[in-house]
Amino acid sequence: MSEGLTNHEITVALQGGALLGPFRATWSKEMLSDVRELSKDYDAFLQGEPQKRFKYHLHDTRDPHQPISHSLIINFAHVTAIYDRVLLHEH
Repeated sequence: MSEGLTNHEITVALQGGALLGPFRATWSKEMLSDVRELSKDYDAFLQGEPQKRFKYHLHDTRDPHQPISHSLIINFAHVTAIYDRVLLHEH
């Protein structure tokens, strides 16, 4: 695993029980993805700040032959939880 690389799986829970995901997302200093901003922005929303951003791009580059970009357009008012599972070590 390259230095500074984190591999996330994001699942979004919506009012009424629906789930979006899990979405795989990779983040590093060289290859940015909105995965960290999504969690930070939702946490700020829960702290009472108004939502300022609605579109997030989650890039999954773990497979260099088939990179994927997920685009989430989301209204936090309808979200009940965001689960961010992070793979710390690859075996």
